[in-house]
Amino acid sequence: MLEIESEVSEIYLNPGESYLARKPAIIRTILGSCVGVTFWSARLGIGALTHSQLPRCPKNSAANMNVVTGRRYVDFAIRDLLRRFEELGAHRSQLEIKLFGGADVLLVSGAASSRPTVGRLNCEAAIEIAEAEGLRVVASSLGGTAGLNIRFDTRTGEVRLRRLS
Repeated sequence: MLEIESEVSEIYLNPGESYLARKPAIIRTILGSCVGVTFWSARLGIGALTHSQLPRCPKNSAANMNVVTGRRYVDFAIRDLLRRFEELGAHRSQLEIKLFGGADVLLVSGAASSRPTVGRLNCEAAIEIAEAEGLRVVASSLGGTAGLNIRFDTRTGEVRLRRLS
């Protein structure tokens, strides 16, 4: 008897979105200054990707922020996915985390060029939050000046990226 492989869902994330796949999926997105963070649990066979636009939630609104708005922020999105993985039985030590994006895709000149860019701030936030939460970052491609096309296979944890010119 011939066994037919089941269809694998393809999901495209827009800025400010996250997706946790409990069934095999390919999650895709395009990143510029935004940061994408993948979570993968080989033991549970689940993976997730978040596409965050800004580094940190405003301090005065973080406690009351709804999930949809919160996912726009790197700090909120990472902690939200971590919480969801733990609710499903994942252990932090078993998660593989990968960080992407945070490019300086827009030319900044004059006085503004001395200030940190959104891309750089997003990179710094992703690294700091992952470290603060005790997450194991196994790969990253952060910074630079080119955007990235990301394709994350939740069956294997593999991320394929293509730099945009």
